[in-house]
Amino acid sequence: MNLENISLILNQLFDVEDIKHDVEEAWQIKNSQIHLLIILSEDHSWIRLLSPIATANEAKSLLPQLLEDNFDVTQQVRYALNQNVLWGVFHHRLESLTTEDFQSAIASLVALVEKGLSRPFNQLIEKQIIQIVKAAKTQGQSLESTYQTIDRFYQEGIMGGIDQDPAQREQFLAAWKSQLERLWSEVEV
Repeated sequence: MNLENISLILNQLFDVEDIKHDVEEAWQIKNSQIHLLIILSEDHSWIRLLSPIATANEAKSLLPQLLEDNFDVTQQVRYALNQNVLWGVFHHRLESLTTEDFQSAIASLVALVEKGLSRPFNQLIEKQIIQIVKAAKTQGQSLESTYQTIDRFYQEGIMGGIDQDPAQREQFLAAWKSQLERLWSEVEV
């Protein structure tokens, strides 16, 4: 892959007005889908694609899940922290980078940015619900009694606020019930 190929591919994938290429070793793409930076190393031997996903503060509680995703889920792109930003990153030797790999990396970064923190957050929540199901089953509770406990916690303000909007409270409880029902038979003690 060379500089000309990179520019050609970017022009095929994005609107020309979304692409800035002010210096030889860097491109910036900014549109409603993504803010993508493409940077070459000084000696033009490595290429890095970066896209901001969230602030480091927003991602802080999800860091263990993000690292697990780097190992299992993200494939060719990775989560990384730098300058108080959670980034989606692709890093590759320029000489061996194929057009297909470059296009695939861009598509993967777009998908990572679109998902934002929702996937790792949902995975973390599911793990916590599994822990609740395990604890309830260990104590010999039924699905219904576990749901009643969660309902009581909401009523007492332990989960959610006491002054929480009733419609919102019902929505949260419905989500809890749905997740408990979905996971109850899957979790073994």
